[in-house]
Amino acid sequence: MSDQLNNPERRKLLKTLGTMTAAGVTNTVLPGCTAENNAQRENLTFKEIPHSLDFQHHIPEDYSADILLRWGDPVQETDSDFHPEKLSATEQQKRFGYNNDFIAFMPLAKNAPSGRGDLHLNSGNSSHGLLCVNHEYTQPHLMFPGYNDAYSATRGVSAEHVAIEQAACGHSIVEIKQGKDGWRLVPGSPYNRRITMTTAMNIIGPAAGNKRLQTTADPSGTQVLGTVGNCAGGKTPWGTVLIAEEGFGGAFQGNPQQINDPREARNHHSFGISQKNRNLGDYDRRFDIQVEPNEPNRFGWMVEYDPYDPHSRPRKLTTLGRFEHEGFTLVCKPGQAVVAYGGDDDEHQFVYRFVSRGTYQPDKYQANRELLSEGTLYAARFNESGDGQWLPLIYGQGPLSEKNGFYNQADVLIDARRAAALLGATPMDRPEDVETNPHNDCTYVMLTKNKNRQKDEIDAANPRAKNSMGHVLEIVPPGINGKRDHTSDSFRWQQFLLGGNPNAEHPEERGAYGQQSNYNISAHGWFANPDNVAFDRHGNMWIATDGCERFGFHDGLWAMATEGPLRAAPKHFFGCPRGAEVCGPEFTPDGTTLFVAVQHPAEARNSTYENPLHRWPDNDPRMPPRPSVLAIYRNDDKEVGS
Repeated sequence: MSDQLNNPERRKLLKTLGTMTAAGVTNTVLPGCTAENNAQRENLTFKEIPHSLDFQHHIPEDYSADILLRWGDPVQETDSDFHPEKLSATEQQKRFGYNNDFIAFMPLAKNAPSGRGDLHLNSGNSSHGLLCVNHEYTQPHLMFPGYNDAYSATRGVSAEHVAIEQAACGHSIVEIKQGKDGWRLVPGSPYNRRITMTTAMNIIGPAAGNKRLQTTADPSGTQVLGTVGNCAGGKTPWGTVLIAEEGFGGAFQGNPQQINDPREARNHHSFGISQKNRNLGDYDRRFDIQVEPNEPNRFGWMVEYDPYDPHSRPRKLTTLGRFEHEGFTLVCKPGQAVVAYGGDDDEHQFVYRFVSRGTYQPDKYQANRELLSEGTLYAARFNESGDGQWLPLIYGQGPLSEKNGFYNQADVLIDARRAAALLGATPMDRPEDVETNPHNDCTYVMLTKNKNRQKDEIDAANPRAKNSMGHVLEIVPPGINGKRDHTSDSFRWQQFLLGGNPNAEHPEERGAYGQQSNYNISAHGWFANPDNVAFDRHGNMWIATDGCERFGFHDGLWAMATEGPLRAAPKHFFGCPRGAEVCGPEFTPDGTTLFVAVQHPAEARNSTYENPLHRWPDNDPRMPPRPSVLAIYRNDDKEVGS
């Protein structure tokens, strides 16, 4: 038995978890989060795929996977074929970007007017729509010849390469249609659009115009060029899409200690801005903090845009706070405030909730579009007893005062991390996707890992030191299924699943709360490092992973029930080629197609453009590996998973 298990406080903690939250052991869970029947698992009858580690993607028998979009595929009209070595920034702006992540499928309705996203969404069209895809970051050593390895790509890049990379980041909107031969891009669609690191955007909300957002190019502090680090996102019922700005700090170079303002020096340091970062600022000076010390404050927000209006300008929502956003996903009930949940994807960071000032009215399209511009941001405290509180980030309340360097609400939102810490929010193990299951109205938090959590830092919500496996929490607002009050400042919570192998020798690597032997989970059913999550029409949870290769098998997708006797018992559905992770799982409204984004294929030590680990998906010696979006469906057109 390990030293940690011999620790009396550790034994007490595990005992508390066992009696309060161990669904897989005792099946005693909080009221309303489970059911007596096994209806969900009956919808997961696919033949499970095995763990593997090779150069291909893997799907169950009787399924097909269309390679729908690849880096470099034309989004807008272009006169030339894709040749990476001949690529220009102008061409890249017309083509699908790099390292695809979050996916939103937005239906297209017949005869619905442009800009009326609510009408398109309500159509429920599952065979024709817009695919909206994030592009998180670039990897020049796999995009261009001449780099020895990933490290060499951090310095000495050319102005041409930087311009191409800026055009390859951001977001793509592409019209797609399903036919007899599967899913295809609609070429020349007026909806097709690229959003990049140089796209003009508005800044709205309490921080807009604040002096900390003002720069030489924008003394108003209300307009900014571009978005970067676009990881996960969200959708609204009024037809807009939310895209996150996560690892934006890596785009900036410079020494924070040389900034005259100590507050900004601390701020920049907290987001990893360093002299060792990529030297993009040598070619685009706004990314050098010695030149523009306020420019980083214009990134790290959620961006909202209208995919149904290709001429609309995206806007950064400062109401939702500034940190390394994984995404924000919404709960919208008629006549009630809109609630949005999100996480800050870094070790020892926080889970957040936003509550709008106004209420959601399904028939008031224009009014709904302003719901995310006014409201209150909260950070979560997870108590040892299994209850929790949402702590409001409001200037002037508690420690959020001038005494601690907050002079207005803009300061609170720009420094949301520090505000949450001062309020006593619970530092978590890398909160990534946070989404609400519409079937049981409970909210699930993906916690990927935290190698820096020490033994004396473990708590009920983060029960493992040096957590290499990750886990999933379930938040239960007050009320009953379908009528929960997501605006309440209190909630209950429990462990839903601990990532890991139930047969691992080391206790800290052993899965629990769902991955137990009495569930008869196969040898391929366990996983580690939950990242993104989606729910199908029956409330089944589909988890995408990031980090399983460290344990000898590919990253992929695992599906599981959230109710019944097989609650939190995973089945393996999809596997990536080596070096890749899967992101952005997204179902069509009828559940017959599942879109997934395969990011950074062939990422490995010494894997380069000239000599990559493999060349998925083209397997063409003239092409490097290409991040791609797949459309997965059953060959008999029934629902995915059934």
